[in-house]
Amino acid sequence: MRIGIDKDTCIGAGQCALTAPGVFTQDDDGYSTLVPGREDGGGSALVREAARACPVGAITVSERVG
Repeated sequence: MRIGIDKDTCIGAGQCALTAPGVFTQDDDGYSTLVPGREDGGGSALVREAARACPVGAITVSERVG
């Protein structure tokens, strides 16, 4: 799984961190970032739900090919 966070779009609502706290967190400025070592989503089924929960659509999730 590949997870992308558009830092220019993110408003720091934190819905991703609330939905999938094992994968998403917030940086010192309050914007979403991935938990270190969880860049592939760690197999969390909540990652797609976290992307849907983002009020501005800053998170993308795609399947890793290859």
